[in-house]
Amino acid sequence: MKARILAIPVVCLLLLGSCGHRLKDGEYTLTVLSTNDVHSTWFDSTYTGGDIKQSLFAMNYYIDSVRTADGRGNVLLVDAGDCLQGDNAAYYYNYVDTLTPHLFPRLIEYMNYDAIAMGNHDVETGHPVYDRVQKDLIRAGAPFLAANAIRNDNGKSYFPAYRMVVKAGLRIAVLGYNNANIKAWLSEELWSGMHFESIASRIQQDVDYVRQREQPDVVVAAMHSACGQGDGSILEAEALDAFNLVKGVDWLICGHDHRPYVENRDTTALLNSGSHSRFVGHGKMHLTVSGGKVVKKSFETDLIPVDASKADPVMREHFRKDFEAVRAFTLQKVGTLKADLRTRDAYTGMSDYVNLVHTLCIGMAPAQISIAAPLTYNGTVKAGTLVFNDLFTIYPFENQLYVITMTGDEVVRYLEASYDRWIRTVSKPADHVLKIEPKDNPRNQQKGWSFVDRPYNFDSAAGINYTVDVTKPRGRRIAVHSMADGTAFDPSRTYNVAMTSYRASGGGNLLGEIGIDTDLIDERIVARYPEIRNILFDYLKEHGTIDPALIGNPAVIGSWKFIPEKLAAPALARDLRLLFGD
Repeated sequence: MKARILAIPVVCLLLLGSCGHRLKDGEYTLTVLSTNDVHSTWFDSTYTGGDIKQSLFAMNYYIDSVRTADGRGNVLLVDAGDCLQGDNAAYYYNYVDTLTPHLFPRLIEYMNYDAIAMGNHDVETGHPVYDRVQKDLIRAGAPFLAANAIRNDNGKSYFPAYRMVVKAGLRIAVLGYNNANIKAWLSEELWSGMHFESIASRIQQDVDYVRQREQPDVVVAAMHSACGQGDGSILEAEALDAFNLVKGVDWLICGHDHRPYVENRDTTALLNSGSHSRFVGHGKMHLTVSGGKVVKKSFETDLIPVDASKADPVMREHFRKDFEAVRAFTLQKVGTLKADLRTRDAYTGMSDYVNLVHTLCIGMAPAQISIAAPLTYNGTVKAGTLVFNDLFTIYPFENQLYVITMTGDEVVRYLEASYDRWIRTVSKPADHVLKIEPKDNPRNQQKGWSFVDRPYNFDSAAGINYTVDVTKPRGRRIAVHSMADGTAFDPSRTYNVAMTSYRASGGGNLLGEIGIDTDLIDERIVARYPEIRNILFDYLKEHGTIDPALIGNPAVIGSWKFIPEKLAAPALARDLRLLFGD
C-alpha cells in the first residue's frame, strides 16, 4: 500500500523540540475537555431582548473552572467541528463584515483551544470564508485540522492533518478529520481542489505514521463524524467504527449527530458533547509510567451540563463590541409578517411556513415545480415587524437554490420516498399517521414522542396539485391531478424542479433512493441561485410583507392534502399533540 503523506504543521516542531523524549517514571493525569457542533452559539443573548441562550461564554465558565481545579497546563481542549454556521454572528462575520478580523479565531484564542477538527458546515461557508478563517486560526495557535481532506493536485492534506501539544507533561498528538460524506450535501464549488476520504479507510495508517514520527505519549483523534452503529455501514457516522477497530488512539472526540454520548474502555475513551453549547465533554486519563513506559492506563468520562445563565462576565465584556455589531445588523427592519409562521404546521399539511419557501423557490426561473421541507423542528415567527434576525428562524441554513431537471415520474417517486419517511399506512382511526414513536430525542432534548426520521427530510412539492392517501402503502400514496395552473401533469415530461443545493447534492439520499446519481447532478442543473435566505431578503425588499394569501396562492404553488380527510385529520391532530402538547 502506498503511504500517504500527511501535512505536518510547523508549529508542532516549535512546541516540542526533540523526538527523543522519554517520560519520567511516575503518575500522570490528563484532563480532556471537548466541544462540538457549537454552530456559532457564541453570544449568550438572542439579540432581540433579555432572553439568554447557551453560548461559548457559558461554556467558558465551566472550562475555566476545570482549568482552575486541575491546573491549566493539565487540561487539553479540543473541538470537533461545525463552528462557522448556525447563528447570526457567524453569518455576519462570514459574509457581511469581512474586513474586521473574523470573530471565531479571536474566540478560539481567548479560550485557549488546543485543536479544532473541521466540520461539514465549516466547509459549507466556502473557500473565501474558511481559507480566511484558517489564516487567523493558525496565528491563534489552533488551526482547522482535516487529515482526510486531500488535495487533488498533490495528494497531501489540504488542512494540517495533526497538531502536537504538551499537557500534563505528556506529548500529545491530535489528529483531525472532517466528515467523509461532504460531497453528498455540498456543491463541489465549496470544496474545489480537494476530496474527502473515508476516515475508517485511513485513520489506522495515520495513527501509525504519527506514532512512529512524533513518538507521542497520547494520541487524540478529533473527527466530525457521528457515532453511527459501529458496523462500517454509514459513511457520515464512522466514530464507533474507529472506536471499535483502531489501535493506538487514546481519546476519540466526535460530533455531527448532535447526540451527547460518552464511553470508556480499557484502552480508549470517546467524547461527544452533543451540540449548541449544551454540554462540555469531560474526561480524565490516568497513566502510570515505569521504566519510561506506560504500564497502566485508565479513563473517566462524563458530560458537564452547561447552565446558560452562568456566562463568563469577563469574556462577555471582552467581546461586547462584536456583539453590538451583530445585534445592530440583525435588528434592522426588513419587512412585516401578516400571520404567525409555525414550522410544526408543516407536518400535517400545507402551511404558511413551507408555502413561503415554495413561493420563493418556484419564483426563480425557470422553475416549474418546487421541493422543500421544514428546516426548523419547532420554530415560530410572530406576526408583526420582521427584523433580519427573524430570517434565521425562517431559513437557518446557507443552502443555495438549484433548479434541476426531473421527469414527472421521478417527481412522483421522489414524493413517495419523502412521505414514506414522514407517515405510516393506517387502517383505523386509532392509528398514528405521522411516523412517530415514544422515545426521547437526544438531538433537541425533547421528552416523550419523537419522529422516527428527521423532519428536515420531509419534502413536499409546489407547482402541482396532488393528494397523499394515508391508507395506501408507499408507491400508491401520491396522486398528481394537475399542474398548479390546471394544465395536465405528464409523468413522461421533463420538468424544471427547484430544490436546495443540499438536496441536489444528495442530502437525505432522497434523490439517490429513486435512482438519481447525485455525483452527476451537474448534468441536470439548469440554474443556480444564491442562498435561499438572500432570496427571502430580496422578496421582502420587493414586496415589503409576507402575506399568507399571496404566498399560498394555489394558482402559483398548487395544493396538496392528506386523504381521506375524515380519517387523517383527527389522527394528525392527535399525533401533533403527542409531539408538542396542547
